[in-house]
Amino acid sequence: MKTYAMKPAEADAQKNWIVIDAEGLVVGRLASVIATRLRGKHKPAYTPHVDCGDNVIVVNADKVVFTGNKWKNKKFYWHTGYPGGIKERTMEKIMGGAHPERILMKAVERMMPKDSSLARKQMTHLRIFTGAEHTHEAQSPVKLDVAAMNSKNQRDV
Repeated sequence: MKTYAMKPAEADAQKNWIVIDAEGLVVGRLASVIATRLRGKHKPAYTPHVDCGDNVIVVNADKVVFTGNKWKNKKFYWHTGYPGGIKERTMEKIMGGAHPERILMKAVERMMPKDSSLARKQMTHLRIFTGAEHTHEAQSPVKLDVAAMNSKNQRDV
């Protein structure tokens, strides 16, 4: 038997649209499911060098939850480029700011292959919305219930 390797032209015909409601879901576990769907690893015809993943829409990204004390203790650092220019921001400030969807976006991005043009292309198939509405109704996405996959995916507050 020969191993089947999908060609890029075959992958475009198999792309599906899925929508995930992120309300009450743990960020890391949700990001792991999204990264798997974007890469196409859930499909039997997965090929590492071909974009065979699905298009993913995430709604209610501002209502995700964190385990442990990450809400107050986890800090994100960046440097301005000037001496003494180290800056930090807690998870609480980011989620309360103008773009809370960036937490989930960065979590998924960090689970994709590093320094890969294919990973950058696959990240364009991810759409994250903070509210319950999204602009992709015309694609008739299928709802994916991540909370039902594992009891640890959803956190009881």
